[in-house]
Amino acid sequence: MWDNLFRVALLNLGFIASAAIPIFIPALLEAVPVLSIAVLSIGILWCFIYLAAAALCLKSVSDYGAFGFGDFFTQLKSAWIPGLVMGGLFCILLILLCVAIPFYLSMSSMIGLLLAAVIFWTMIVSVLSFQFFFPIRARLDRNFLKIIKKCFLVFFDNPLFCIFSLIYCLITLALSTLLAFLFPGPAGMLLYLDEALRLRLLKYDWLEANPEANRRKIPWDALLIEEREKTGTRSLRNFIFPWKD
Repeated sequence: MWDNLFRVALLNLGFIASAAIPIFIPALLEAVPVLSIAVLSIGILWCFIYLAAAALCLKSVSDYGAFGFGDFFTQLKSAWIPGLVMGGLFCILLILLCVAIPFYLSMSSMIGLLLAAVIFWTMIVSVLSFQFFFPIRARLDRNFLKIIKKCFLVFFDNPLFCIFSLIYCLITLALSTLLAFLFPGPAGMLLYLDEALRLRLLKYDWLEANPEANRRKIPWDALLIEEREKTGTRSLRNFIFPWKD
């Protein structure tokens, strides 16, 4: 991320401009509710399409490469469908949070409380799982039912890993406010999630090669030798000015 600071910052700048559509424009159109809702919906979906394209670009950074900004517009061609799918899932979760849970809680009964609790924990599991939607789309599959299935498989097989990843992303988002979301920002979060998934997949490659091994004892030190060699060590000067290397 640090070596690609300017790329990450420019991707974040584009997302900030995109997010301005659903945040500010609907308020200017409040006199026409239908138009305001339409702009809000389109703006939200566009933001997810943008994130899908950004995730496809950042995959090359996670693989120790780089991307040109022409690549971003190329990736948009294959990003709009996964973006719409993820945007739709986000809207469903938002409706459950803002409508379904308050409705069941307002019933003031054990059944209502139970249903609200089930929906709440379903949402928590979904958020923990779907945070890897774009990285899984970029690395593993193009079939959306299979992507969703693999999101849940990653969570149920690695719950602590997913919880840590979500906490990391929330902290990253909070720290990003200090730099107006230019860095690390959403692009930094996407890069982390892609890198986290890429390294986690080393576990499954090893288990496939060693089917009789104990799944609870993964030799991470051995699996990460090559990754540590590629990363190497950094001097303070190189860390601050990586582009001078």
